[in-house]
Amino acid sequence: MRIGTTIFLTDETITPLRLARELEQRGFAGLYLPEHTHIPVSRDTPYPMGGELPPEYARTLDPFVALAQAAAVTEHLTLGTGITLVAQHDPIGLAKQIATLDHLSGGRFTLGIGYGWNVEEAADHGVDWPARRDLVRDRMARMRALWADEPTAYEGEFGSVRASHAYPKPVQRPRGPVNGPRTLIGGAAGPKLFAHIAEYADGWLPIGGRGLTESVPKLRDAWEAAGRDPKHLQVVPYAVLPSTGKLTHYADLGIEEVVLQLPPADEAEVLRALDAYAEYL
Repeated sequence: MRIGTTIFLTDETITPLRLARELEQRGFAGLYLPEHTHIPVSRDTPYPMGGELPPEYARTLDPFVALAQAAAVTEHLTLGTGITLVAQHDPIGLAKQIATLDHLSGGRFTLGIGYGWNVEEAADHGVDWPARRDLVRDRMARMRALWADEPTAYEGEFGSVRASHAYPKPVQRPRGPVNGPRTLIGGAAGPKLFAHIAEYADGWLPIGGRGLTESVPKLRDAWEAAGRDPKHLQVVPYAVLPSTGKLTHYADLGIEEVVLQLPPADEAEVLRALDAYAEYL
């Protein structure tokens, strides 16, 4: 099983450069970073985990800039977002960022995407909250048109792009209905999420990894109903606090990668956490 990591990198934590080097030297498989552009002070949206929102949410580094630094000092470490808030981006500019990072890293990028939870943050980006899932789907289709080998136009409900020359291209080749970098969708289990995964992604990024015994078979059913090859479905439990029993359970479900949560802390504390996780490598 590949063991990756995720962390809220901020202006107060270990740097991307130091963390990436340590991860690769120690044999960890990957580094995934979250995204928040800002956290409005006046906020009615509750923190999904309950209680007060941790301060690191308002201090996160831009994941693409941080991952570019990580890519520059590593050769094998995979790099990912967990998650990119696609609804909060211009898709044409985002497509260029993603393709450039994937190209410069030699195809090491995983695009983890999601719909967000902070209504006020999304509203400042002009997002109509009830339509956000369809907006993400539409913007992903626009980006795939730009990543296509030949100039490809796209006309959707929320926008369009003309057939265009757009380089660089992501390294990974098209597979089924999907092109671009490896794409995983985060979110709670449900028929709509699973339908979207089967339509335009490579798999699921379930946060915390709970309830997979019941949900993974349902995802596999949706995947196969869409005509996707069952061997190609990827489920990557994300932000997991590990135990031997938990990882064994994931392996029994056919899961080949898990992403462990690191503390949003200074270098010494993060390295202690990596030492503690070494038993799972």
